[in-house]
Amino acid sequence: MGLIRSAARALVGPVSGIATPEKWVEDWFRGGVVNSAGVRVDYETALHYSAFFAGVRVIAEDVGSLPFPLYERMEPRGKRRAIDHPLYELLRNQPNPMMSSQQLRETLMGHALMWGDGVAQVVSDRRTGVIEEIWPLRPDRLRIKILRTGPGAFTRVYQYRDEANGIKATLFPDEVLHIAGLGFNGVHGYSVVEHAANSIGLGLATEHHGAKYFSNGSAPAGALTHPGNLSDGARKRMADDWENIHRGIDRAHRVAILEEGVTWQQVGISNEDAQFLETRKLQVTEMARWLRIPAHKISDLERATFSNIEELQIDYVSSALRAWLERWEQAVYTQLLIPEERERFFAEHIVDALLRGNTKARYDAYAVGRQWGWLSANDVREKENENPVDGGDAYLVPLNMVPAGQPAPARGAGARALRARVRGAAMRERLAGQYGPMIERADAEIAALEAKEVGRLVEEHLTEGRGQRGVASFLFQLGLLFAAEGLIAEAMTALWLPIITAFAADVAADAAEEVAAEPVDLATWAAAYVASHVRYQVGSSYGQIRKITTEAAVDAIADEVLARLGKWQDERPERVARWEKTQLPNAAARETWKAAGVTEVEWVTVGSNCSYCDQLDGRIVRMENPFVAKGDVLDGAKEGEKLTAKRNTFNPPVHVGCDCRVAPVVA
Repeated sequence: MGLIRSAARALVGPVSGIATPEKWVEDWFRGGVVNSAGVRVDYETALHYSAFFAGVRVIAEDVGSLPFPLYERMEPRGKRRAIDHPLYELLRNQPNPMMSSQQLRETLMGHALMWGDGVAQVVSDRRTGVIEEIWPLRPDRLRIKILRTGPGAFTRVYQYRDEANGIKATLFPDEVLHIAGLGFNGVHGYSVVEHAANSIGLGLATEHHGAKYFSNGSAPAGALTHPGNLSDGARKRMADDWENIHRGIDRAHRVAILEEGVTWQQVGISNEDAQFLETRKLQVTEMARWLRIPAHKISDLERATFSNIEELQIDYVSSALRAWLERWEQAVYTQLLIPEERERFFAEHIVDALLRGNTKARYDAYAVGRQWGWLSANDVREKENENPVDGGDAYLVPLNMVPAGQPAPARGAGARALRARVRGAAMRERLAGQYGPMIERADAEIAALEAKEVGRLVEEHLTEGRGQRGVASFLFQLGLLFAAEGLIAEAMTALWLPIITAFAADVAADAAEEVAAEPVDLATWAAAYVASHVRYQVGSSYGQIRKITTEAAVDAIADEVLARLGKWQDERPERVARWEKTQLPNAAARETWKAAGVTEVEWVTVGSNCSYCDQLDGRIVRMENPFVAKGDVLDGAKEGEKLTAKRNTFNPPVHVGCDCRVAPVVA
């Protein structure tokens, strides 16, 4: 019934013709809308207004210029740049052969700001589904519609029509990247040009008025009067003479000579009375209000001062930009990543450059982060666009702090012992952070050498057709490679010995100071430690590969050996470094205290989520005794969960991931 009544009203209303066109006819043919200022505003003329163009440009260029990398989540926390993902290159550098990432993003951002929607076509490989290119679509040729796909089910469709080039396409959500601004239905964004037409029109009108004002001689309009009657020719000649003498900025303020009783009579009001300048200033503020940006971003510095400009910049990032950046990040997450990828990958803008304060304020903030342990030297250098330095990954904390919940230090000898324990733990943690990356790099070199040499043996002895004879010769050569004096053991000793010796020396110096003793030379101990580690690792490597040759089918041995070598390269360096960062500092400290005459040590559990270590927390043993003997069983958190010790454990770790510590028992 509503549609019928509307149709009836349309029939009895005024008929639109060429002489009296209705408003919708004018808008259809001329584009845009006439506003209260009498100026037609459309998507092209709006950009002729400097304040509006400046605001759109600021947001579009700032969003486009921010680094926009794709990240991969790390376990248990943290992130790294997902440079191997196909989207990384598209978002960070080049989305298509003709555009850079900044060009694409600022183009879509401009469309979203003006039209309410920025839409790009996503081109994927039909076989693999991998996104290969992203192209912006012209918003004036795009229609976004809702398609019903079933009972209570809907989807968006994007109809693109380029009649001039004969392009007609219908795209579905998985084929587009859609950045929508604030809207009323969750599909379209509001067009700022349409909603701000009055404000933009008034700004254009004041600009036009100012231009005409100066072109007419910077003088108010007026009338020439004559006491008598003038003929048409005389009237035209007088007007032409007046225009030729006084019209234009170069002829303003010339002396007027009036003859035969002609007088000048001013008509209208002056620009000052009309508050022309105030109107122009107000319109700049209006544009900033429409685009939700501080006025200083479009060069209105009337209310900006040296004391508040930094706060205004922060407000700009946290208000105007933050919402748009979040829209971009969520659009990539929901539209460019498939559901299986969303748990691992996400895109995020880097806004640090826009929030950087002056040099002193920046350095003061770095100092606080360094002092309280959430920034390392290399973290600071990275923020300042400097290269990392060796040992710069260590995190420092004040030595007079203790973990939350730990009893406050008592006075006297007990207080000194607790301060020594806290200081020693912090120093060993710092040293672990310094030497851990060195150990990881050393083991990575060993893993690469193993992959090269064992891979060569695989090629020589396990090629197709050699059968059991090839396996036997492979194992013989493998035994030589992993012998106690073989190539791998020799290379491992050469890499490990200087690192472990220096690591142990630094730990010994701090551990000796912790118990007020003289430093101990641990060079001989470090050499024995390295020899023990080398024997264990070459034996483990040989044993793992030998086990493959006995359990796998003959024709699968080569592939499984190569897969194991790849796994060593990918996983072992980080695992070995994590283990040694806990084991070596504790072992070297215990050896130092033993030489200093300390007779007992205590197990100190770090964290509270490990039931095995919780059982050991506070356990005190004689220096010559282990905390856990070989064969001892520790109960886990779950019923039936147990850990059986495979060796005598004189110091942490007791299991993979354990980062507990030992402390000297002193009076």
